[in-house]
Amino acid sequence: MEINNKFVNVLLHIMFLALVAVFVFPILLVIIISFTDQGAINDFGYQIIPVKTSLDAYRYIFTSNMGVGHAYLVTICSTICGTVLSVIVMSLYAYPLSRPGLKGKGFFTFYIFFTMLFGGGLLAWYIVTTKFYHLGNTFFALILPLAMSPWYTIIMRTFFQTTIPISIIESAKMDGAGETRILFSLVLPLAKPAIATIALFQTLAYWNDWFNPMLLITDKNLYNLQFLLQVMMKNIQMMSDDECRCSVEIFRQYP
Repeated sequence: MEINNKFVNVLLHIMFLALVAVFVFPILLVIIISFTDQGAINDFGYQIIPVKTSLDAYRYIFTSNMGVGHAYLVTICSTICGTVLSVIVMSLYAYPLSRPGLKGKGFFTFYIFFTMLFGGGLLAWYIVTTKFYHLGNTFFALILPLAMSPWYTIIMRTFFQTTIPISIIESAKMDGAGETRILFSLVLPLAKPAIATIALFQTLAYWNDWFNPMLLITDKNLYNLQFLLQVMMKNIQMMSDDECRCSVEIFRQYP
């Protein structure tokens, strides 16, 4: 029986190591290619061990006027500020909903649940965001639209209800602690697993966001990295289409 368990453990380790290799190898290959000389790529193709290394790609990116370095700075700042703000906002909304004595608890729960099922549409959202909140071409346009997630708020509320015992909260109230002190000194430290998980997903959401900048940002100084990459890809596609059209026209002129 012990030998079978060891065999299963070894087999599982081999399987997970193979999966790690499958997932990590493309990332390593992209990094290696970024340090490979362009001439070597043209002559020998993509190789794990480059024939000739070069930093021309990084030198071109960070010294050209494309603004990649500034876009990185905007992305990092918006990701950090947005993640912290979203965790605070969702915690402040989820904690009262987890308390049994909250007046209007059903209304506020239905209110946030309703937004998961129905929305006003993109046009209404854009008008409210730009005409009433005046978030167009501001740094807050990269933060506030993603600051509140109904789904993550409900998850956090459920975690508070099922994990934080009511007896601990009642004991803190008997000792003279207020609701704010209970939340920040007792509930949130015990809810670190849920907070860390939601913070991770929010970090990915802010880092990968390009849709909101596309709608709300026209100032190039506020472009984040993902939206800048989208602009670069569209420009490259337009150049390729123009070259194809020029080739077709030349071919038609000289039958």
